[in-house]
Amino acid sequence: MDITDLQGTVTLSNQVEMPYFGLGVFQSEEGQEVMNAVKWAIEAGYRHVDTAALYRNEKGVGQAIRESGIGRKEIFVTSKVWNSDQGYDQTLKAFEISLNKLGFDYLDLYLVHWPVSGKYKDTWRALEKLYQDGKVRAIGVSNFMQHHLKDLVQDAEIMPMVNQVEFHPRLVQQDLVDFCLKNNVRHEAWSPLMQGKVLDLPEIKAIAEKYGKSTAQVILRWDLQKGVITIPKSVHRERIISNANIFDFSLSDEEMKTLDSLDKGERNGPDPNNFNF
Repeated sequence: MDITDLQGTVTLSNQVEMPYFGLGVFQSEEGQEVMNAVKWAIEAGYRHVDTAALYRNEKGVGQAIRESGIGRKEIFVTSKVWNSDQGYDQTLKAFEISLNKLGFDYLDLYLVHWPVSGKYKDTWRALEKLYQDGKVRAIGVSNFMQHHLKDLVQDAEIMPMVNQVEFHPRLVQQDLVDFCLKNNVRHEAWSPLMQGKVLDLPEIKAIAEKYGKSTAQVILRWDLQKGVITIPKSVHRERIISNANIFDFSLSDEEMKTLDSLDKGERNGPDPNNFNF
């Protein structure tokens, strides 16, 4: 992945350009809070916003983008179908609801939020139809492990273009990263900072001090250098700006290995192999 600046992109398997850095809005409250976050991010140069039906803030996200003064085509917007809406017909309906809340006539990326057993293949068929009908520019999955992906593609017409999973220095899952890259599925990180739980690790602090950067900036730079799209969440203007200030330094191979070595297989969120929602 060629890392240039905040508006740099990766090319998905269908040649769509996706910004490799964006704003996540999980737990950003609908209304003024999420609208402010999105507007501040766009002002700072972000061109990628990631939401989901579950977050219940799609309306605010859409309104903020419309009021930003930046054209819709310039902003890459992702949403996701929630588990209770999975299945072929239900997914098609859920997509239209999300689209109406956002106030858009298309989405840039639509994801299956979790691999709901017995449903995700039908859900994927619905995403394929949405893609073929031109209602979404790219389709993908979230929280899919290797075995989920292998199972899905046995019956799929289209390979997922993105897999968004929990990813941070305590949960690298290098085998999954490698599998995705090998199969031209872009790996994307949610909770890249483990909700702050990795910011005080001494190994990262030492690297941060060397570059005059924050530990968060070091971690987010590590994401990009590993070829991983990343969407840190914040509702604070200074943090949103700071998170994106990662294009004036690069980590050495040794420093990359240092962060890789912090992997302990620790999850902050649910286990994709064992969830009940």
